[in-house]
Amino acid sequence: METFTVRDLRERSGDLIRCAEEGKLSVVTKHGAPVFVAVPFDDILVREGVTVALAVHLFDEAQMSLSKAAQLAGMSRVEFTRHLSQLNIPVIRTDAAELERDLAAFNP
Repeated sequence: METFTVRDLRERSGDLIRCAEEGKLSVVTKHGAPVFVAVPFDDILVREGVTVALAVHLFDEAQMSLSKAAQLAGMSRVEFTRHLSQLNIPVIRTDAAELERDLAAFNP
């Protein structure tokens, strides 16, 4: 998630637009405090509305847990997990090192 200041809106509006086109959320701050969130205008937003789109994007960018995102979307964790699956967004994300540690735990 990219952060922009109010000043950046004047000087870097192109960067803010590029982030949105890339599907990234952006936060705009004033004196260090968040003022608003820029949510990409995509199929999820059109189909599901702002709250669900925001929850999906925050979860997908690892800014929010599954439970919190489901709560924001107004869904149970199971419903939200199904929704993410329909969007081809993985719910479980494991990096290579974590996977090796897990596999090593099974092989004494």
